[in-house]
Amino acid sequence: MKVLVTGVAGQLGHDVMNELAERGIEGIGSDIAPEYSGIADGTAVTSMPYIQMDITDEKAVSAKIKEVHPDVVVHCAAWTAVDLAEDEDKVAKVRAINADGTRYIANVCKELDCKMVYISTDYVFDGQGETPWDPDCKDYKPLNVYGETKLEGELAVSETLEKYFIVRIAWVFGKNGKNFIKTMLNVAKTHDKLTVVNDQIGTPTYTFDLARLLVDMIGTEKYGYYHATNEGGYISWYDFTKEIFRQAVELGHEEYSEDRVSVAPVTTAEYGVSKAARPFNSRLDKSKLVKNGFTPLPTWQDALNRYLKEIEF
Repeated sequence: MKVLVTGVAGQLGHDVMNELAERGIEGIGSDIAPEYSGIADGTAVTSMPYIQMDITDEKAVSAKIKEVHPDVVVHCAAWTAVDLAEDEDKVAKVRAINADGTRYIANVCKELDCKMVYISTDYVFDGQGETPWDPDCKDYKPLNVYGETKLEGELAVSETLEKYFIVRIAWVFGKNGKNFIKTMLNVAKTHDKLTVVNDQIGTPTYTFDLARLLVDMIGTEKYGYYHATNEGGYISWYDFTKEIFRQAVELGHEEYSEDRVSVAPVTTAEYGVSKAARPFNSRLDKSKLVKNGFTPLPTWQDALNRYLKEIEF
């Protein structure tokens, strides 16, 4: 099996490439930079084949994917800067990446009759209520430009292909890139008081764990929509922050103790700095994974512990 992975300079693409290598599966990475620009952490991703590909260039997408002729495309590349996407001068670019680029890839996958994995988000829903979102729910009401364009990408895949996996994730963290955990750890170094929202509820997703699931998926024909975050229960960003600092202290980083830095819960309205509206309910129902024979991701508490041991902070 030959797998082309887009967005390998990001958190998930990096880990998917390493997981492929771990299993002896042929992987080719791609991103917009002329050479791989992610972290060089001694893992396989830096030594595996890499091609430059601008997914907003339809002709280039067609030519390069046909040249590789993969059995599967795992499409991790995306515009993910949610607030920046709201800027008027950015909207066209966000749509070109998340919607048009995805459609170009789906069209080539159809020509080549290859499988496609599209990574999507809880932001395709309106985030209201407290009921976990079912992966096959079609009640789409995205609150912001990021969610709108990711939904357009979903529809481009589902309306073009039959051999697809659309996998929605939330609250992503991994080694290769920026994320909430790194932000909290860094902010706490220079502030002794933090306020974190406690009315947005969801579950984190560790890209290392998600990558293993995605590689499991592509070896099957169990196509369709899925939700995939870590297990361990639904939490708020405030709950997550408290656990990040608690585990950091357990690992010997006393500078994150409650005596040194306090964390106060606030509502989204009280916090009030985001340009883009955020969903309050990011609970994702993952039961379809088990129904279709896939192993759920480990708990987010365990994932956080492994992650903190992996990074330098």
